[in-house]
Amino acid sequence: MSSIADNLQRIQDRIATACARAGRDPAGLRLVAVSKFHPAESVVEALAAGQMLFGENRVQEAAGKFPPLRAGHPELRLHIIGALQTNKARDAVRIADVIESLDRPKLAAALAEAMQREQRRPGLLVQVNIGQEPQKAGIDPEALDDFIAECREAHGLPIEGLMCIPPAEGDPNPYFAAMAEAAARLRLGVLSMGMSGDFESAIAHGATHVRVGTAIFGAR
Repeated sequence: MSSIADNLQRIQDRIATACARAGRDPAGLRLVAVSKFHPAESVVEALAAGQMLFGENRVQEAAGKFPPLRAGHPELRLHIIGALQTNKARDAVRIADVIESLDRPKLAAALAEAMQREQRRPGLLVQVNIGQEPQKAGIDPEALDDFIAECREAHGLPIEGLMCIPPAEGDPNPYFAAMAEAAARLRLGVLSMGMSGDFESAIAHGATHVRVGTAIFGAR
């Protein structure tokens, strides 16, 4: 059975190969190790292997897992990548370095209020429902420009980039290409897209962050 350190090395090797194929510098690509539903002991193993950037879906789980680890690892960074309820906005602002799932005006207002109360401003990514799937969260691509303008002008939010999860079936490349075009148009430098099964394609289209869980930590 492979160790978490072995798995991380394999993913980093695949990232380096994908970057070389795309003519990109691997230094411009960040791996978000998605540790949701895995115990703190697994995170400790990843930290020991040099992985410092993690993603969690649930704020409550992340709040119990990560604050105790920061004392010994001040360079640790945490992204909240799952759907975020407005009543969890303050907790998310308190513990996260980046929140990747800003997806509606009500949440934008809640995050702005939470940032004011906590005097803390994590970076924000707007989640885009790039496949326009009714069962998925995210801003409709056609509403993206107006939503980002509202976030900045009405709430002064620190929008750094975009995040997406393409449809599970079919070719993800057109969706990644559309996301890259949107990020370029909006002059946003962060593009979080690509997971265990498709991150090489995402890298080819300019992803700056890829989110990999199962291939690192195993099945949950």
